[in-house]
Amino acid sequence: MILQVTTTREQQFIEITKDIQMALQEEQVQDGFALVYVPHTTAAVTINENGDPDVVRDIIHSLNQVFPVDGDYHHYEGNSHAHIKASLMGSSCMIPVEDGALQLGTWQGVYFCEFDGPRRRKVQIKIIKS
Repeated sequence: MILQVTTTREQQFIEITKDIQMALQEEQVQDGFALVYVPHTTAAVTINENGDPDVVRDIIHSLNQVFPVDGDYHHYEGNSHAHIKASLMGSSCMIPVEDGALQLGTWQGVYFCEFDGPRRRKVQIKIIKS
């Protein structure tokens, strides 16, 4: 399944947990894994707390402290900070599935991470039956 994500800001986290759960229900898989992959070099995917939106704000703020948008970069497109952040966050995650449900912790959610927006992006979701 290909999930289309439209971002509205230069840097943004969008929770996609419900979209992954919907893909799981469509595939009718009870046990296995959900593989989530972002095929972009300036975007990523991560699992983190979804109970307090300040966590997302703090992550973006901290990444910008270490890798500022206007750093001393040589890449001609001017988005090196986005490449670095995406590399550190990662392009994929795998989530166990049991009894038809994602096995995430109580406060965990899956986030698409935009570092070079706004853009229209793709997220590939592959449900693997065990």
